[in-house]
Amino acid sequence: MKTYLQKMGRSLQLPVAVLPAAALLQGIGHLMPQSWGLAQFMQAGGVAILNQIALLFAVGLAFGMSKDKDGAAALAGLVAYIIPVGILTPANVSLLMGISVKSVDPAFNFVSGNVLVGIIAGLSAGALYNRFHETKLPMALSFFSGKRLVPIIASLVMLLVSAVLLFAWPTIYDALVNFGKFFINLGAVGAGLYGFFNRLLIPTGLHQALNQVFWFNVAGINDIGNFWANKGVKGVTGMYQAGFFPVMMFGLPAGAYAIYRNALPERKKETAGLMMAGAFASFFTGVTEPLEFSFMFVAWPLYVLHAVFVGLSLGVAAFMHWTAGFTFSAGLVDYLLSIHMPIANMPLMLLVQGIFMAVIYYFGFNFAIKKFNLMTPGREPLNTDAVDEVEVSDNDDKYSLVAKKVYAGIGGYENIKVIDNCTTRLRLQLFDTDKADQSLIKTSGAAGVNILDKNNIQIIIGTEVQFVADALTKLYDAKTPLTKAKSTTESEEKSEPAKEEPVSDVKSGTETFYSVANGKLEDIEQVPDDTFSQKMLGDGYAVVPTDGQIVSPVDGTITTIFPTKHAMGIKTEDGLEVLLHMGIDTVQLKGEPFDVKVTDGQAVRHGDLLASVDLDAIIAAGKKTDMMVIVTNMSVVSMMKFKNLDRQVTKDDDVVKITTK
Repeated sequence: MKTYLQKMGRSLQLPVAVLPAAALLQGIGHLMPQSWGLAQFMQAGGVAILNQIALLFAVGLAFGMSKDKDGAAALAGLVAYIIPVGILTPANVSLLMGISVKSVDPAFNFVSGNVLVGIIAGLSAGALYNRFHETKLPMALSFFSGKRLVPIIASLVMLLVSAVLLFAWPTIYDALVNFGKFFINLGAVGAGLYGFFNRLLIPTGLHQALNQVFWFNVAGINDIGNFWANKGVKGVTGMYQAGFFPVMMFGLPAGAYAIYRNALPERKKETAGLMMAGAFASFFTGVTEPLEFSFMFVAWPLYVLHAVFVGLSLGVAAFMHWTAGFTFSAGLVDYLLSIHMPIANMPLMLLVQGIFMAVIYYFGFNFAIKKFNLMTPGREPLNTDAVDEVEVSDNDDKYSLVAKKVYAGIGGYENIKVIDNCTTRLRLQLFDTDKADQSLIKTSGAAGVNILDKNNIQIIIGTEVQFVADALTKLYDAKTPLTKAKSTTESEEKSEPAKEEPVSDVKSGTETFYSVANGKLEDIEQVPDDTFSQKMLGDGYAVVPTDGQIVSPVDGTITTIFPTKHAMGIKTEDGLEVLLHMGIDTVQLKGEPFDVKVTDGQAVRHGDLLASVDLDAIIAAGKKTDMMVIVTNMSVVSMMKFKNLDRQVTKDDDVVKITTK
């Protein structure tokens, strides 16, 4: 259920991502003199988008919830939406119920355009696609097999859903409206409560469901839609959005500064980098996850305090009737667009409120961190207790040192069942993953640790994982014992001489990356594998290919070809280190679908054939064919400028320009 809700939360961002287009059209339209035809033209375009929000949710959710993000799922979402909207009109309900149109419950006037109907349609279509998109019908009906079957099944299922809604919709709608009226009647207190629960539910992903009630036309509130359409009451419309601006533009960055100030002296530098990046994202775009997740779990009382502050900010803004709006998030960009809307009320006062929120956040966070000794980033104390360790020697290379820390962190020989790896991660089976010490494992330099269940754990190492896996296997085969020693951090500080930083061979410049195949260009965040989608190895893109000819995305030199042939490394002329990973979990196929056409050390140009891949064999093995292109040394990258993701591409199409520092 947790996985489903998280996937649903990500999918809800697809239709929401369309709304900035409406904000741009409306915002620019209202900057112009209203007597201009162009101003009215642009505003009409923005309203056109806002009037179809429910349809966008149906299509976007169906697409996002489908296994392989296929257009057939989106089409099924469209079909699933128009069936109940078309059937449950007052005129049709009158005919079906055998009553006059005047006697039809008014709730049926609000089926069309209701986001809840769009969500029901989208979730239903996505589930039906996942269930039936590979179904094979008898020969006579074979044309309708597979993906073509999904919209047909969706129409039949939504007929049944419409029959249920024919009787249930008035009750459902009345309950939603009463819920909305309850919060509206609470006024500023209601806005504050919404803000508090909005933040509190983020760890579960359920905040997205809550947002739909207040921001869109689910319960009659429709705060975002009404704001950008200039509907409602000035000083009231926007009350469920305005209070986020002082938090995201001022409060959270100030909280980040408090976290930095409380970091240990030896960890201030690393903490500064983390906090500065998060603070900038929060201020400029309103994206708060990098900051919030940095302390959400390690210092949860601080996160609860943050939720209280958000509620306070929304309550104050609503009480003072200071309003502004957003379509993406409450950052500087949306603020500048929204303050020109006629329905915005005293939006400049939100900046004044922001200064006060910055003070509250800084001193509130500072007090809580010190008073309760919260382990915010940079405050984790050096472990001076005895820890499990493996004896090191002068003959150990860097892979052996990493392996020894991992070996100790997972409990040594007694806790290991199976050692395996794919291109970037160790895939280990343990007798008991509860015995794994994640903090000790991460001292090895691992990018992440993912505990799947009681026996399976994945440790993200990077493209050199094969060498670490080999060293780990040697430790296991030798039944290497664990010893108790002081913290590795402390002992290294005392015994190891300072090391000179390696001289970077990266050149400053801009490189163009091209598609690796003919097919569908894919945002890396949409790849159905957490290691890639969460950018644990770096940023990049993917292509879902339509044929098996995989080419070089860039000019460079082949640096690594993995033994299982499913991945290779390329170093560009400017020094970018690129990982090409062919398929998901294809390491298990032992190289069979891959015919590699290049060798280690070979120079390649973009468009040169790297490998011929049997896509049918990958699919038959139950694997995905996504071809990922990842820049693994992102520390040298200053900018990545993508060119129209989520489109059909050929091998000659450029995808992204990457500028090195």
